[in-house]
Amino acid sequence: MAVRVVIAEDEAIVRLDLKEILEEEGYEVVGETGRGDEVVELVRAGRPDLAILDIKMPGTDGLSAARAITAERLAAVLILTAFSQRDLIDQARSAGALAYLVKPFQKTELLPAIDIALGRFQEMTALEEQVRNLEERLEVRKVVERAKGVLMDECGLAEHQAFTWIQQTAMNERVRMDAVARRVVDGGLRPEAPAL
Repeated sequence: MAVRVVIAEDEAIVRLDLKEILEEEGYEVVGETGRGDEVVELVRAGRPDLAILDIKMPGTDGLSAARAITAERLAAVLILTAFSQRDLIDQARSAGALAYLVKPFQKTELLPAIDIALGRFQEMTALEEQVRNLEERLEVRKVVERAKGVLMDECGLAEHQAFTWIQQTAMNERVRMDAVARRVVDGGLRPEAPAL
Protein backbone atom coordinates (compact mmCIF):
# COMPACT_ATOMS: atom_id res chain seq x y z
CA MET A 1 0.00 0.00 0.00
CA ALA A 2 1.39 3.37 -1.01
CA VAL A 3 2.41 5.91 1.61
CA ARG A 4 -0.11 8.77 1.52
CA VAL A 5 1.24 12.33 1.58
CA VAL A 6 -0.14 15.86 1.90
CA ILE A 7 2.09 18.69 0.64
CA ALA A 8 1.87 22.28 1.92
CA GLU A 9 4.29 24.53 0.04
CA ASP A 10 3.51 28.06 -1.14
CA GLU A 11 5.97 27.99 -4.05
CA ALA A 12 4.04 26.25 -6.83
CA ILE A 13 7.18 25.05 -8.65
CA VAL A 14 8.59 23.43 -5.49
CA ARG A 15 5.19 21.86 -4.75
CA LEU A 16 5.03 20.47 -8.30
CA ASP A 17 8.59 19.09 -8.07
CA LEU A 18 7.79 17.46 -4.73
CA LYS A 19 4.64 15.87 -6.08
CA GLU A 20 6.46 14.57 -9.16
CA ILE A 21 9.31 13.07 -7.12
CA LEU A 22 6.91 11.47 -4.65
CA GLU A 23 4.69 9.96 -7.33
CA GLU A 24 7.74 8.64 -9.26
CA GLU A 25 8.82 6.91 -6.05
CA GLY A 26 5.40 5.30 -5.50
CA TYR A 27 3.97 7.69 -2.91
CA GLU A 28 0.34 8.77 -3.22
CA VAL A 29 -0.18 12.54 -2.94
CA VAL A 30 -3.67 12.87 -1.41
CA GLY A 31 -3.69 16.64 -1.00
CA GLU A 32 -1.69 19.77 -1.71
CA THR A 33 -1.97 23.42 -0.85
CA GLY A 34 0.04 26.61 -0.83
CA ARG A 35 -1.60 27.87 2.36
CA GLY A 36 -0.81 26.94 5.92
CA ASP A 37 -4.34 27.61 7.10
CA GLU A 38 -5.69 24.90 4.73
CA VAL A 39 -3.24 22.11 5.43
CA VAL A 40 -4.59 20.93 8.80
CA GLU A 41 -8.05 20.39 7.29
CA LEU A 42 -6.47 18.64 4.30
CA VAL A 43 -4.65 16.31 6.68
CA ARG A 44 -7.78 15.65 8.73
CA ALA A 45 -9.77 14.87 5.57
CA GLY A 46 -7.10 12.93 3.65
CA ARG A 47 -5.66 10.95 6.60
CA PRO A 48 -2.16 10.82 5.09
CA ASP A 49 0.80 9.01 6.61
CA LEU A 50 2.98 12.10 6.11
CA ALA A 51 2.52 15.86 5.90
CA ILE A 52 5.31 17.83 4.22
CA LEU A 53 5.10 21.44 5.39
CA ASP A 54 6.99 24.54 4.36
CA ILE A 55 7.69 26.85 7.31
CA LYS A 56 6.82 30.13 5.56
CA MET A 57 3.30 30.09 4.08
CA PRO A 58 0.39 32.51 3.90
CA GLY A 59 -2.43 32.04 6.38
CA THR A 60 -0.67 29.98 9.01
CA ASP A 61 3.00 29.11 9.09
CA GLY A 62 4.18 25.52 8.86
CA LEU A 63 5.19 25.42 12.53
CA SER A 64 1.66 26.25 13.70
CA ALA A 65 0.22 23.70 11.28
CA ALA A 66 2.76 21.12 12.52
CA ARG A 67 1.69 21.75 16.12
CA ALA A 68 -1.97 21.15 15.24
CA ILE A 69 -1.23 18.00 13.22
CA THR A 70 1.04 16.47 15.85
CA ALA A 71 -1.26 17.41 18.74
CA GLU A 72 -3.93 15.21 17.15
CA ARG A 73 -1.40 12.58 16.04
CA LEU A 74 -2.77 12.84 12.50
CA ALA A 75 0.43 12.17 10.55
CA ALA A 76 4.20 12.27 10.57
CA VAL A 77 5.47 15.78 9.84
CA LEU A 78 8.44 16.70 7.64
CA ILE A 79 9.31 20.41 7.66
CA LEU A 80 10.78 22.17 4.63
CA THR A 81 12.72 25.36 5.19
CA ALA A 82 14.85 27.69 3.14
CA PHE A 83 16.86 28.41 6.28
CA SER A 84 19.10 26.08 8.23
CA GLN A 85 19.22 28.32 11.29
CA ARG A 86 19.49 26.36 14.51
CA ASP A 87 16.60 28.19 16.21
CA LEU A 88 14.22 27.36 13.33
CA ILE A 89 15.23 23.71 13.49
CA ASP A 90 14.64 23.71 17.26
CA GLN A 91 11.25 25.37 16.74
CA ALA A 92 10.35 22.75 14.13
CA ARG A 93 11.31 19.96 16.52
CA SER A 94 9.28 21.47 19.38
CA ALA A 95 6.33 21.84 16.98
CA GLY A 96 6.41 18.09 16.46
CA ALA A 97 8.35 17.81 13.21
CA LEU A 98 10.09 14.45 13.04
CA ALA A 99 12.46 15.44 10.24
CA TYR A 100 13.36 18.55 8.30
CA LEU A 101 14.89 19.38 4.97
CA VAL A 102 16.63 22.58 3.82
CA LYS A 103 15.63 23.91 0.39
CA PRO A 104 16.82 23.55 -2.27
CA PHE A 105 16.97 19.79 -1.76
CA GLN A 106 17.75 16.80 -3.90
CA LYS A 107 15.72 13.63 -4.29
CA THR A 108 18.59 11.81 -2.54
CA GLU A 109 17.97 14.00 0.53
CA LEU A 110 14.17 13.95 0.42
CA LEU A 111 13.65 10.19 0.48
CA PRO A 112 15.79 9.50 3.58
CA ALA A 113 14.13 12.45 5.38
CA ILE A 114 10.73 10.91 4.61
CA ASP A 115 11.89 7.53 5.91
CA ILE A 116 13.15 9.15 9.11
CA ALA A 117 9.86 11.02 9.70
CA LEU A 118 7.73 7.94 9.02
CA GLY A 119 9.96 5.71 11.16
CA ARG A 120 9.91 8.11 14.11
CA PHE A 121 6.14 8.50 13.83
CA GLN A 122 5.67 4.72 13.91
CA GLU A 123 7.94 4.47 16.96
CA MET A 124 6.04 7.24 18.75
CA THR A 125 2.69 5.68 17.93
CA ALA A 126 3.86 2.27 19.14
CA LEU A 127 5.22 3.76 22.39
CA GLU A 128 1.99 5.66 23.01
CA GLU A 129 0.02 2.44 22.47
CA GLN A 130 2.27 0.62 24.95
CA VAL A 131 1.77 3.39 27.50
CA ARG A 132 -2.01 3.25 26.99
CA ASN A 133 -1.95 -0.54 27.45
CA LEU A 134 0.15 -0.25 30.60
CA GLU A 135 -2.10 2.48 32.01
CA GLU A 136 -5.15 0.36 31.24
CA ARG A 137 -3.61 -2.71 32.89
CA LEU A 138 -2.68 -0.65 35.94
CA GLU A 139 -6.23 0.71 36.16
CA VAL A 140 -7.65 -2.84 35.91
CA ARG A 141 -5.30 -4.00 38.62
CA LYS A 142 -6.28 -1.10 40.91
CA VAL A 143 -10.01 -1.72 40.58
CA VAL A 144 -9.58 -5.50 41.06
CA GLU A 145 -7.53 -4.83 44.22
CA ARG A 146 -10.25 -2.49 45.55
CA ALA A 147 -12.94 -5.09 44.77
CA LYS A 148 -10.94 -7.82 46.50
CA GLY A 149 -10.71 -5.57 49.57
CA VAL A 150 -14.50 -5.02 49.55
CA LEU A 151 -15.17 -8.76 49.26
CA MET A 152 -12.66 -9.54 52.02
CA ASP A 153 -14.18 -6.91 54.36
CA GLU A 154 -17.87 -7.40 53.64
CA CYS A 155 -18.06 -11.10 52.77
CA GLY A 156 -15.20 -12.47 54.89
CA LEU A 157 -13.40 -13.96 51.89
CA ALA A 158 -9.69 -14.67 51.89
CA GLU A 159 -7.71 -12.70 49.28
CA HIS A 160 -7.33 -15.67 46.92
CA GLN A 161 -11.05 -16.48 47.27
CA ALA A 162 -12.03 -12.92 46.43
CA PHE A 163 -9.77 -12.92 43.36
CA THR A 164 -11.04 -16.32 42.21
CA TRP A 165 -14.67 -15.19 42.62
CA ILE A 166 -14.06 -12.04 40.55
CA GLN A 167 -12.23 -14.06 37.88
CA GLN A 168 -14.90 -16.80 37.78
CA THR A 169 -17.76 -14.28 37.63
CA ALA A 170 -16.06 -12.48 34.73
CA MET A 171 -15.63 -15.77 32.86
CA ASN A 172 -19.25 -16.83 33.52
CA GLU A 173 -20.60 -13.47 32.35
CA ARG A 174 -18.08 -13.26 29.50
CA VAL A 175 -16.92 -9.80 30.57
CA ARG A 176 -13.58 -8.41 31.66
CA MET A 177 -12.51 -8.71 35.28
CA ASP A 178 -12.47 -4.94 35.72
CA ALA A 179 -16.18 -4.79 34.76
CA VAL A 180 -17.01 -7.24 37.55
CA ALA A 181 -14.67 -5.46 39.96
CA ARG A 182 -16.32 -2.09 39.25
CA ARG A 183 -19.75 -3.57 40.05
CA VAL A 184 -18.35 -4.93 43.32
CA VAL A 185 -16.81 -1.57 44.24
CA ASP A 186 -20.04 0.27 43.30
CA GLY A 187 -21.97 -2.04 45.63
CA GLY A 188 -24.07 -3.72 42.96
CA LEU A 189 -22.50 -7.18 43.03
CA ARG A 190 -21.73 -9.66 45.81
CA PRO A 191 -21.40 -13.44 46.02
CA GLU A 192 -24.85 -14.98 46.51
CA ALA A 193 -23.76 -17.97 48.53
CA PRO A 194 -20.71 -18.70 50.64
CA ALA A 195 -17.91 -18.58 48.11
CA LEU A 196 -15.57 -21.44 47.43
